[in-house]
Amino acid sequence: MAKRNSKKDEKKKEKPTVNPELDGFNIEIDSFGELRTSFSIDKINEFLNKNVEDKKLIDREDYKEIKNKPADEEE
Repeated sequence: MAKRNSKKDEKKKEKPTVNPELDGFNIEIDSFGELRTSFSIDKINEFLNKNVEDKKLIDREDYKEIKNKPADEEE
């Protein structure tokens, strides 16, 4: 008898639509509860800094300077 595909199997095969900069990004939780990613944390933070507005900093006068500062110049 042929094995039926469950809905879980079908969902695992589908890949989500992602930003081209994050193509190949994968995140998993191992048996110890630790996050395992295919990208370094620095690369993820750089992407988030570039593409996500920080609501806490919007009202600052120097926000544009902070936003446009390259990652290697940060403290």
